[in-house]
Amino acid sequence: MNWPQSCAIVIPCFNEAQHIRKVVAAARAYLPHVFVVDDGSHDLTCDEARIVGAQTLRHNSNQGKGAALTSGLAAALQKGFTWALVMDGDGQHAASDIPKFLHCAEDTGATLVIGNRMDAANGMPRVRRVVNRWMSRRISARAGRYLPDTQCGFRLVNLRVWRGLELRAQRFEVESEILFAFVQARQPIEFVPIQVIYKDEQSKIRPWADTVRWFRWWRNSKPTQQPSTPPFDGTFASLQENSRPAID
Repeated sequence: MNWPQSCAIVIPCFNEAQHIRKVVAAARAYLPHVFVVDDGSHDLTCDEARIVGAQTLRHNSNQGKGAALTSGLAAALQKGFTWALVMDGDGQHAASDIPKFLHCAEDTGATLVIGNRMDAANGMPRVRRVVNRWMSRRISARAGRYLPDTQCGFRLVNLRVWRGLELRAQRFEVESEILFAFVQARQPIEFVPIQVIYKDEQSKIRPWADTVRWFRWWRNSKPTQQPSTPPFDGTFASLQENSRPAID
């Protein structure tokens, strides 16, 4: 597959002027077309992104990561791309991991490939590690298959499949919603190990409000029945034993 022509990078961000130039420049070494969605930043995020060759879209006010991601994916689709590689704008995702996603999609036929940080989870802040594992267990149980890192925003998305899904999330619950929608649509999903990078960035997650939104999304989601998947008993051991059952 000619990935430079078929895949664009989409970076939703908010107040990332400090990091975005370096992130875009590193990413363009692998895929030249980059869409940066500035979700109502108060700094020079757009200007910094354009300096290193990104195409920029801007929301006049902060609408949330889900809304920014939707804008970026829609722009890539409108420009004729069939895939989008989604990254964060704060430097947490290593551009050198990009080939892993592309090779995985080619080798497996997956329409959604997600970064998996859990093999090196000790590099994550403890609260994020605990919350991520808890959410991943809950979503794995509901999906009927092992999903090791449901909250990672570093992912390769088939835009033709994405376009046909019913998605509503506007904020950080978007990662869970997109993954679960691909499961519900019985699309092949894979995970690839990625580097864990945490430096001086400040999380944009608002713990109380975003937790409430996540639980609202969770309450409205429906369990998936996967006949080919052994019963899941809610334990980590069960998850690991049934780590990669087919879903198509």
